[in-house]
Amino acid sequence: MIDIVVGYLSRSGPITIGVLGLLSLYLLIAVWTFVYRYLVLSRWLSRENESLEQLHMGSATVSSRSVLKSCLKKSLTSNEKLLQMCAHASTKEATKGLTILSLIASTSPFVGLFGTVVSILEAFAGLGVQKSATLSIVAPAISEALVATAAGIFVAIFAYTFHLLLRRRAYELTTTIEMQIDLLLANRADRK
Repeated sequence: MIDIVVGYLSRSGPITIGVLGLLSLYLLIAVWTFVYRYLVLSRWLSRENESLEQLHMGSATVSSRSVLKSCLKKSLTSNEKLLQMCAHASTKEATKGLTILSLIASTSPFVGLFGTVVSILEAFAGLGVQKSATLSIVAPAISEALVATAAGIFVAIFAYTFHLLLRRRAYELTTTIEMQIDLLLANRADRK
C-alpha cells in the first residue's frame, strides 16, 4: 500500500501534491475539531442535565456547575431577560467549531476537483508528446488524476458528518439550558 502511495506521489506534479497535502490538513483539522468539541460539549451537557434533574427534584435554583448559575449571581431574582441572554451566550459557545467543519465540508470537493483537473491537464500534456495514445496509456493517467477528487469527497464526508453530530450535541445542550430557564421562571411564578 505504501509503495502505491509513494509511486503515485512520485508521478504527481507539485500542484497535485499540494492539493493532497491541503486535503490531509483539512482532514486533520476536522477530526481534531470534532473530537475536542464533542468532548467539551459532552461534559457540559452532563453538568446541565445534572442541574436540570435537581430542578425537577424540587431544587429552588440550578446546580453550582450550571452555566446559568453565573447569570443568577448577577441578579437576586430570576430575571427572564438576563436568563435569555445567558442562553444565547451558551448557544454561541456551544456552536463553536461548526463553521470550520462546514467550510471544510463544502470546499474540500472543489479542492479535490482542482487537483484532478490539473492532473488531467498534466496527463494530456505528457500524452501529447507521444506519437500514439492507446487506452493502456491514457487509462492509468486518468485514474491517477481522479485520486484527488476521491480524496476531496472523502474529507467532505467526514467533515459534514462531524458537523451534523456536533450540531445535534449543541442542540441538546441549548435545549437543556432552555428547559432549566423555563423551570426557574415557572418556580418563580408559583412562589408569587
